[in-house]
Amino acid sequence: MFIVPRSSVEPADLPPPIRTSDAGSFARYTFVERVPEILRDVLAQDDLPDDTRGALRALHAEITRGRVRKLQEEAPDTTFWNVVSSPHVGRSWLDIPWYWGEAFFYRRLLEATGYFQPGPGCQADPFALKKATELAPDAAPHAVSALLGRLPEDPRARFEMLLLASLWGNRSDLSYEVARRLGRPTGAPEERANLLVDDSGRLWDLLRTKGCSRLAVLVDNAGTELLMDLALADYLLCQDLVEEVQLHLKPHPFFVSDAMAADVWAGLTALEAAGGPAQEMAERVRAQVRRGDLQLRSHWYYGTSLFYFQLPDDLRELLAGADLVIAKGDVNYRRLLGDAHWPPPTPFAQAAGYFPAPLVALRTLKAEIIVGLGPGEAERLDAEDPTWLINGRRGVVQARL
Repeated sequence: MFIVPRSSVEPADLPPPIRTSDAGSFARYTFVERVPEILRDVLAQDDLPDDTRGALRALHAEITRGRVRKLQEEAPDTTFWNVVSSPHVGRSWLDIPWYWGEAFFYRRLLEATGYFQPGPGCQADPFALKKATELAPDAAPHAVSALLGRLPEDPRARFEMLLLASLWGNRSDLSYEVARRLGRPTGAPEERANLLVDDSGRLWDLLRTKGCSRLAVLVDNAGTELLMDLALADYLLCQDLVEEVQLHLKPHPFFVSDAMAADVWAGLTALEAAGGPAQEMAERVRAQVRRGDLQLRSHWYYGTSLFYFQLPDDLRELLAGADLVIAKGDVNYRRLLGDAHWPPPTPFAQAAGYFPAPLVALRTLKAEIIVGLGPGEAERLDAEDPTWLINGRRGVVQARL
């Protein structure tokens, strides 16, 4: 059941939102360059019906030179989207809040492909071919096999390598492929130098003292990142560091490579085909799912433009029951912080203080938003590397425990 958010849930200190009208911003670049390219990639598929091609071309024209229109199809979420979209309908796509614009674009893309309607596009992932490239033997399965083959014996060192592999796996975001430049994650210790905030020691202390029975992971991307998440979850369960892991997945295609339950099963199949330690891990994960130790969860909220301070009551209650929530990736970070212009020295615990459970953010930086830095650190990084906020080289392990 889709619920329109209450208007009074924003934190009182929330800064102005990042907008696509911000001159020279990555938000603006997203709608000038990245979103049209994503549409062109979908249009390049060979088997699209003519009416789908026409709808995608119309969406491309609207985004590049038109105005935002509301959803026109009848679907379970149409009323929800038309309410939350009402302040933005009729505006240029280059003059809207960034996160809302991206979320609505992906919903409009599903309208164009007929995802929620009877016909050839029904429940068909428009990004399936792109996701499949991540599961080729020399891609994610190879990276997982290499990681599992070089894990150290020491429990803490093993945990930290798996944690870093999960974090840097976020570089393999198919909507912004920094992994082409920086490589797939290896969990290499030297990558810790690229962490701007590293609370991994606090996280290890919580786990080793059995302070976390139930772990919820807000999953981001399918492919490499998801398989690294599974490797971390498998280790935590096998070592009895947690008793239950919930993977919170998207209910439908979103942000090109965001993971759904189907992507978990496809990833496990790819690992099984790789043989060796990867196959053994996949078999353990399937057994964990059967026992209920590893749970695949989803909720309509995850495929919307809502922020985490706008959680519906049932999902808020579920997350509040976790001993720890790990929020993966850039978009979850943006949703935690309201996709707003926070001053970088703002404490993470202040910006995300409303969240209903202990929280850790594992994120590769690919958006112009950051909190928790020391005074002057953002200015120093600006001077050293003008694209440090968006080039994916740096990351954070930020905790509010």
